[in-house]
Amino acid sequence: MARYTGPVCKLCRREGMKLYLKGERCFKDKCAFEKKGYPPGQHGQVNRKLSDYGLQLREKQKVKRIYGVLERQFRRYFDKATRMQGITGENLLQLLERRLDNIVYRSGFARSRKEARQLVRHNHFLVNGKKVNIPSFLCRVGDVIEVKEKSRDIEAIKSALETAEGRGLPEWISLDKANFKATVNRLPVRSDINYEVQEHLIVELYSK
Repeated sequence: MARYTGPVCKLCRREGMKLYLKGERCFKDKCAFEKKGYPPGQHGQVNRKLSDYGLQLREKQKVKRIYGVLERQFRRYFDKATRMQGITGENLLQLLERRLDNIVYRSGFARSRKEARQLVRHNHFLVNGKKVNIPSFLCRVGDVIEVKEKSRDIEAIKSALETAEGRGLPEWISLDKANFKATVNRLPVRSDINYEVQEHLIVELYSK
């Protein structure tokens, strides 16, 4: 399975915003973006005006990096979003939010999406009582995501749950912290996604 293995703090600096890719570190003074809030590289501090294409490309890269997907998979999500009813950009974000690894992160079972993806791949979660180890699995309304009983003593999961309240729980998910369960109450809407994302630029990029 292809994945990005380089330094993730540089990705935040490149996109000019915190992408929260390193869990708790992103909320502390050690965050690289807090120390160097400019793009990496020799000419990172030079102010350059981006073209329309450059703005569209940066927006696409930003969303890909937030959710940890690569180009081919991201394009498949976009193609699926165009076939759905409604606004294509919002459909795209909804599909990404419905990924199992994202819901594990959003529910507070992991400190980052990268950690959530690893936990899912290692068979620590059940969906509706059945083992699912595919991070890209799309959850539906009514799905119950829970930590396997044997995995509830894992320190990473317990630690993530303790600090989850500070990150906030989205309204479309309910969490039963005592029983290590999260339920998808409804599909996410645009107002549930609090990232500074201009999804219409991604639609413009792929529509050329």
